[in-house]
Amino acid sequence: MNPEEDGPKRALHGTLVKVLVHRREERGMSLEPHASRCVRRGEVHELLTTDHRDTAPGARIDRVAFLGFAEIGCAGVIDRGDEFRIGERLVGTVLGFDACHFPNHYNIIVHAPVPVTGADLDLLPEMPVGFHPARVPVR
Repeated sequence: MNPEEDGPKRALHGTLVKVLVHRREERGMSLEPHASRCVRRGEVHELLTTDHRDTAPGARIDRVAFLGFAEIGCAGVIDRGDEFRIGERLVGTVLGFDACHFPNHYNIIVHAPVPVTGADLDLLPEMPVGFHPARVPVR
């Protein structure tokens, strides 16, 4: 995100369609070089958490906990640093994206103090999810 180029944007909402309950210590995901991704209404993307902080292109992400898959309810842009919520609960902020399964879906990687799974948060299908613009620009 570049504060000299970026203006206001809409928050995105969606619905959890499948809960995941596993975690990995050696996942080997690789961060995309892009700080944002456009998503379309109706797309389904995977959500996971990590305590990694590195946002460099290609950064390796190993410690992950899987939340689930969510259907996007409205088209828009997800940016690094956006707040990610399930219902009213702030889960963390978007760290970046892994495209190892694209074009089927993106892995949307959310930074959280401790990686949590869908089971850890007692998630259920049909719970609302949301991506909200960062309160402070992330570089």
